[in-house]
Amino acid sequence: MKAQAIVYTSNTGYTREYALMLGEKTNLPVYSLQESSGKIARDSSVVYLGWLMAGKVQGYSDAAKQYSVEAVCGVGMGSTGSQMEDVRKNNNIPDSTPVFTLQGGFDMNKLHGVYKMMMQVMKKTVGKKLAEKPDRTPDEEEMLDLLLHGGSRVSEANLAAVMEWIN
Repeated sequence: MKAQAIVYTSNTGYTREYALMLGEKTNLPVYSLQESSGKIARDSSVVYLGWLMAGKVQGYSDAAKQYSVEAVCGVGMGSTGSQMEDVRKNNNIPDSTPVFTLQGGFDMNKLHGVYKMMMQVMKKTVGKKLAEKPDRTPDEEEMLDLLLHGGSRVSEANLAAVMEWIN
């Protein structure tokens, strides 16, 4: 890995937590995408972390215009390591760029505006559908638990594949 910094976009703080954790483990500076301008030279190599919404890594396209993105980490409610091909496809991430997904968390109180409304609808529709499903997978159980009870799933263990790639 030749990344010079870690750049992230966070909505409720879970992605920021992962970015800071990764920065601590790699001794790389960590910047939000917004604050990175002027602190990191254009076209610098970065690891980018963004929160997931409907399979899109928020901020990735802007980061890719400014920097050479060496790896992408999408942080969402799904299990760590799930949906990586969908994330790659939905964001037009080149095959040569590693993609990782990390389970973050869910806290309705940290959401605002349209995102809060969207998640209230998702909680009602998806939550009801999952609750009624008799043969839920472990991933579906985890999603239902997050929708119903909220909480953080941020952990150093979830960064294992990212750290393996870095090392």
